[in-house]
Formats: sequence, C-alpha cells, structure tokens
Amino acid sequence: MSAIGGTTPQRAAPTRRAARAEFPDWRFAPNIGVHPDSYELENQAVDRAGHVLTAMRAIAPWRGRTVVDLGCGAGYWLGSYAREAARVIGVEPDPALRAMASQAAAALPKTQVLAGSAERLPLADASADVVHARFAYFFPPGADAGLAEVLRVLRPGGRLVVVDNDYRHGEFARLLAAAAARPPLETAAAVDKWWRDRGATRHEVRSELQFASRADLATVLRIEFPAEVARGWLRANPTATGLSYAFVLFAVTA
Repeated sequence: MSAIGGTTPQRAAPTRRAARAEFPDWRFAPNIGVHPDSYELENQAVDRAGHVLTAMRAIAPWRGRTVVDLGCGAGYWLGSYAREAARVIGVEPDPALRAMASQAAAALPKTQVLAGSAERLPLADASADVVHARFAYFFPPGADAGLAEVLRVLRPGGRLVVVDNDYRHGEFARLLAAAAARPPLETAAAVDKWWRDRGATRHEVRSELQFASRADLATVLRIEFPAEVARGWLRANPTATGLSYAFVLFAVTA
C-alpha cells in the first residue's frame, strides 16, 4: 500500500488511535483515509460539474466572511473558499489527512488547518459565519452534540450547510442501494426527519461526476463500493466516463 500523507499505514494506525481517544465522535472514513489520492479524483469529478459549490454559495455566501470546513480531509476544497472568504479554517481529526490539508493551506491566503471534530471544535463562541460539512463524519441521526457545537461557534445569522448523498435520484444512488445493508429510502427518510425536526431547510441538487478518464471513474467506484458492485456497473456501462449524482444539502441558521 502507498503512504498516506507521508505516513505509512503501519505508523498511521497508532496515530489514529490517539486521535480517536482525543476525538471520540470521529469515525474513520476508509475511502479517503486509506486512498486519499483516489478520493482526490472524486473531488475533482464533483468540482468539474460545479453544481454543489454553486448551491452552497447561494445558501450561505462566504465572500468576505469566516468559513469553517468541518472534516476538511486532505484540504481539496480550501482553495475554493479562500478565493472569496476573509478567513478559512479547516478542521480535521485524522492526523494523516490533516497533515496533507496543512500543506494545501500553506499556499493559500488567510487559511489554516486545526485539529478538531464536530463535537470538539477548536474555535471561540460566535467566531464563524459559515460552517460546511461535506460527506464528513458529522451526519445524523445521533449528531445532536455536533450540531450544538457548530451552533456555538456560529455568529447569529450564520449558517451550517451539510452536503449528503441523495439516495433517491441518480446512478450513484442506485449503486448505493446495491451496496446498502439497510434500504436507502429508509435511511433517507430518517435523515430528512432528523434535520426537519431541527429546523433545517432541505435543498436537492441534481448533478454528475465527470471524470477525466474511464480509469479514474473505475478507481473511484472501487473505493466507494464493494468490488462486485463496482465491476457490475462498469460491465453494464462499458464506455462511461461519468455518472449522474444527486446531492441533498441541509442548512441550519444560528
């Protein structure tokens, strides 16, 4: 296996154990945690379509404001925020990914990366205008403590925007259904209810993943789905270099 952020898997394991002790709400994500280079291809595919970033900006503009990327991973999206924000703060519990994000932040203006988690944000009360969480460990049900912590650091009128999968629409949703142990529509209904009960607005975004090559598409499907599910989709779509993908954005105002 390749090194992750300059740390071999053997060395990363005890480091992550220490991080889990410090941030017990953190759940290790094997797709980006084990395959950060491959996950970067997925971020690039989302970025090419541009629909999600556009929707996030419409819901909670960050121009001239302080934006927090909660669960920033290896830091791919920090540059998109830094072009407009007054200050960008990436928060990441995984030490290997955090090291990669810190390298990315070093080349960006007014951008820093801090150790933290959804339930343990290293930020003062009312110090941020926008908090983003994209496919991070901060998802319901059971995320009340994280939501309370985010609301603590948001200024009055500030917004949390959480990006999740839409389990109802698109080819990616059908792959999720093929790989799921629980019926995806049940998951979607439970997530929708959790956010609705907490006053969130719900926004659907129809988009796609656009890959530079079929090889990149295959690489990403293999880190996101069981091998038989990925192989089956690739066989059924022998010339595809992308697939339709729908997102749901939940927004909460402080």
